[in-house]
Amino acid sequence: MALTPRRLIRSAAPATIFARVSDVIGNLRAEWLILSAEGKDFTAGLDMPKFFGPSAEKRNFKEGNVDVFGLQKRCRKPIVTAVQGIVFTIGIELMLAGDIVVAADDARFCQMESRRGIAPLGGVHFRFLSRTGWGNAMYHLFLCDEFTAARAREIGLVQEVVPAGQQIERAMALARIIAGNAPLGIQVTKEAALKYVEQGEQAAIAYIPKVRERVLDSADAREGIQSFIERRAAVFQGK
Repeated sequence: MALTPRRLIRSAAPATIFARVSDVIGNLRAEWLILSAEGKDFTAGLDMPKFFGPSAEKRNFKEGNVDVFGLQKRCRKPIVTAVQGIVFTIGIELMLAGDIVVAADDARFCQMESRRGIAPLGGVHFRFLSRTGWGNAMYHLFLCDEFTAARAREIGLVQEVVPAGQQIERAMALARIIAGNAPLGIQVTKEAALKYVEQGEQAAIAYIPKVRERVLDSADAREGIQSFIERRAAVFQGK
């Protein structure tokens, strides 16, 4: 399922944009998500006075909803994000809350909060670090500099760079490949990886029996074995 936040933004007050996107994600039945934006840019960031000034609008987060920044409840489904043009501040934080990023070759990245007297609040301070390493993260977070899609690919911030205009098509192609695999296997793989990120190696090791129980007793596991025996493509049901 492709999700284009800008369509929601057109009809939403700034304070409700993220809540609206969160509602949409929570109600989708798809096994994967594409996060993208219409137009020549992904996002230039927040309108600071509306979010941080004295007249900032109140933002409500519905309990139980997926947090679009992944700081509270994270989405259990694979998220492929396609970005293009300007990808500043919250744009980087939104894409890093997902799993895979495809960038157009005209993408320009910048985490510039400290130029404006504040600091990143959407998780980039640790996700930039986990994706790129300490030196690369501190280099760009301290300099608040603008860098290219090629640089983002070089340091691991994005996984693929494609010609501008092809980023959504490529993200969809990746999502279709993911969709051809067992949904349950993909889901527990993400859960197990997050277990390591959130609680460390021993917690991830302790989670293996639960992974084994959930996948080996599934109909999809039986289908995978049968398709191997019959030399055919597997048809998974997510059960």
